[in-house]
This record gives sequence, C-alpha cells and structure tokens, in this order.
Amino acid sequence: MNPEDLKKLEEKFDSSTKTGMVFQVLKDHQWHCRECEYKHTGITQIAGGSGIQGLQRGNRSRLGLVIESGNHFCEKCDRTTRHDRWQGQFQAAVQAASMPSKFVKRAVALLKSRDVIEGTERPTNQLTIDHKLPMIRWDEAMARKQTNYAEMSDQFILRHFQLLKKSNGSVSHNLLKSRACERCFRRRERGTPFGIRFFYSGGPDWEPKDRKDATGCRGCGWYDFDKWRIALNKKLKEIP
Repeated sequence: MNPEDLKKLEEKFDSSTKTGMVFQVLKDHQWHCRECEYKHTGITQIAGGSGIQGLQRGNRSRLGLVIESGNHFCEKCDRTTRHDRWQGQFQAAVQAASMPSKFVKRAVALLKSRDVIEGTERPTNQLTIDHKLPMIRWDEAMARKQTNYAEMSDQFILRHFQLLKKSNGSVSHNLLKSRACERCFRRRERGTPFGIRFFYSGGPDWEPKDRKDATGCRGCGWYDFDKWRIALNKKLKEIP
C-alpha cells in the first residue's frame, strides 16, 4: 500500500479507540505479538471485536482487513506466542450488530442456560451466545440472517446458536473456537476440539472452494459441539 492510500485509511480510524490503537500496531504489515505489543490498548482478548476481529469485519466506512495469525517466537517475551499480521489486503465488510437484551434473554432461555461444552447450567453473565457459523465465514446475505435478531424464530435460534462459557480466569471456550476458526480459514485445516480428531461429516480439511460456503463447517466440533459429541459417543459405542 502506498503512503497516500495508507494515510486515507488511517483517517477512517479514531486513534483514541481500541480498534484504532490495534490498527496502529498492525499497519506496518509486520508480525506482532499479542502478549506484549497491545498492553497500551487495555484489551484483554486482542482477538475479539475490539481488536483483530473488529478490523477483519470492517464497517460502513471501510472494508475489512485481511489479517493472518500464527505462532512465532517473540524476543521480548522470550517464548513462542500468538502473532498477527495485516497482509495489506481487504475483504468485504461484515458488520456485527450487537445482540439486544431481549434477544439475549430469549436465546439463553431457549438454550436452557446450558454451557454446551461442559453440559452445565450457568447464569447468563457466565455465558457467551455463540453463532455456530463463525463471522469470518459470513457473506453479506448470511450476515443479515445471523444478525436479524428481532425476526428470528425459535427454530432458527436453536439451529444457529449455542452457549459457551466465558473466561473465569482461564482462556474462554469462545476464544479457543475463534482461534480454531481463524486457523481453518487461513490453512483450510478444520478444528479439533481439545485435540480430538473426529468429524461427524467430512474430514480434517476444509473442502468447499468458497471460503464462505457454510457447508464446510458441518462435522466440526466447534461448529456444533452438541451434535459432535452425540456423534462421537455413538461412534465409540460401535467399537467392539
């Protein structure tokens, strides 16, 4: 990107906002460590909506940024950590509408306040309402479907959402899923929750040519953990 275009892009960010501060770190197209290079932003989960995902999504005034992530050695941390790099490329903006409180109450009730991974009932403030289909797989039409909260039927909510446990001092399940989905989007290698290499549909590789084809997520445990667990238990029963 030439200096003039970069300057125009910078003007779209408020450098006092968290997303703007993250962009200032990534604008040089170099690898940057999540552990030590963003402390000034005050963001606890740099991969989230105020950080990396926020830049990837874009908004009404700018396109989303194509950002790759990987594990690299950080000289400052003296260990291998998670790094991100803006490739200098752009993608269509996908805006994330915040979930209205009325929808949150409704979704949690329909999903019975159940942490889908641990199978435990939890209070709402300990749960994240997770879109089964990760945002990086949305096209514009899917974005409208996934965020039209006021018009969603009960069946749609049960089919497209699950409840994940928020962080209680350790890494949240939502963050683990986000990292797996980022890696899959970049490398076409599907996720293996907690190292368990099982898929109830398809195999370890992302199969569709179109990275936005939602069918490629089917069979992955992070996509629908409940369905994945049921299929895994059924498979184990078949073993003599």
